[in-house]
Amino acid sequence: MSTAISKPTSESSSVRHLVTLFDVRRDEVIDILRIARVLKDAFERGERHPYLPRRVLGLLFQKQSLRTRVSFESGIAHLGGSSLFLGQDVGWEDRESIADFASVLSQYVDIIVCRAYSHERVTELAEYSACPVVNGLTDLAHPCQALADLFTVEEAFGSLSGAKLAYVGDGNNVAASLALACGLLDVELRVACPPGYELPLSFLEKVRNHVGNVRFTATNDPREAVRGANVVYTDVWTSMGQEAEEESRKQALANYQVNKELMKHADPDAHFLHCLPARRGEEVTADVIDGPNSLVVEQAANRMHAQKGLMAWLLKADI
Repeated sequence: MSTAISKPTSESSSVRHLVTLFDVRRDEVIDILRIARVLKDAFERGERHPYLPRRVLGLLFQKQSLRTRVSFESGIAHLGGSSLFLGQDVGWEDRESIADFASVLSQYVDIIVCRAYSHERVTELAEYSACPVVNGLTDLAHPCQALADLFTVEEAFGSLSGAKLAYVGDGNNVAASLALACGLLDVELRVACPPGYELPLSFLEKVRNHVGNVRFTATNDPREAVRGANVVYTDVWTSMGQEAEEESRKQALANYQVNKELMKHADPDAHFLHCLPARRGEEVTADVIDGPNSLVVEQAANRMHAQKGLMAWLLKADI
């Protein structure tokens, strides 16, 4: 008599995933950020409470990473757990089916962070995993970055109420997750992209259906987007996997550089955000990203704190 090796999929169990921010409600995002604040405050007092003792984090990565890998590894260690970095040597996608791989891996670890080229691979991984799966970045979404972004904005202003964000550049995975996060937390967002690089209308409609009314403006004019904004955000024009498009992207996005001239249209005290890595002289000038109003280092540091909040929430730590 044969016995199936897989545990129940997420559809038939209580396992929660974060493949995109469509997987969470407004109140749940607020709770994740609340936990992140509690943990960061404790961290800054020199306290690292083991809320997740002996829990094991599996990091399944196809893409290079500094912030995602190190912030998750450090975060789980702070919480009393440990981590395993799983590169191509584990044979993901080429030795066995995703169903078999996910079913077995999720018997060994308590939570999986997956950083992949294809969003569908992470979705399929979550479908067969018996433990939570977190999207560490795909071509369509970067939910952990968006959580850290709004955590950083809330920290800078003391509240998200009244925050006005402007995103300038490619309507990519970072822009998509930021738009959804802002919608969930009722934050005004204006996005300026060149023709052909905008966020898909179908995605924006899905956001509206998920969160209700959203304060979102799409434009092709970067000056219109940043006018009066107190946070200006951009990302690289060419991400990993898009190298063949680099020259065409540079031409299309040439007028979407965040520089001192563009920042003059924002609030005089506007902060600058960038998810990093950055290419100074392309999407942003050095005087902006390295200037006194840049929060990019704090934003990167907050990846760890936001993700600690996320892991604690997913694994139901009592905080």
